[in-house]
Amino acid sequence: MIMRNIASAIAIVIALSAPALAQKAEIEANNAKWIEMFNKGDFSGIASLYSADATALPPGSAMVQGRPAIEVMWKSMAEQVTDPKLTTVDVKPLGSSAAREIGTFVLKTKGSTPQEVTGKYVVVWEKVGDDWKLATDIWNDGK
Repeated sequence: MIMRNIASAIAIVIALSAPALAQKAEIEANNAKWIEMFNKGDFSGIASLYSADATALPPGSAMVQGRPAIEVMWKSMAEQVTDPKLTTVDVKPLGSSAAREIGTFVLKTKGSTPQEVTGKYVVVWEKVGDDWKLATDIWNDGK
C-alpha cells in the first residue's frame, strides 16, 4: 500500500513537471530564433515572435506596444549593439497558456571601442494557437 502511494505521488510529480519542461524547451527554441533573426537583421521576424498586443519595456525609454513598434525598436537597437546571447535561468508555468521566463543576456556595443554589456530580463510568454509569443518583455543591464 505504501509503495503504491509513493508510486502514485511520483507519477503525479512527473505529470506536473512535463508541461514545464516542454514550455522551457519551446521558449529556449524561440530565443534561439530571436538571436538568429537579430544577427541577420530580420526585425520583422523578431516582431513576429511577439503577440500582436505585446509590450516591450526597454531600459531608460518609454514602453513600446505592438509588433510594428517593437520591430522599429529592435532595428534601432541593432544600430547600437551586436552579438546578443540569451541564457534562460528559470521558466515558471503560469497555467497551460502562459509562462514567466527569467534570464540573462550578454551583448557588445558597436563603435570604435566596443564594450561587453551584461544584464537580466523577464519575459511573460503567451500561448497563441500552437506558438509561444512574447507578451511582455523587460530588461536592464547589470547582474
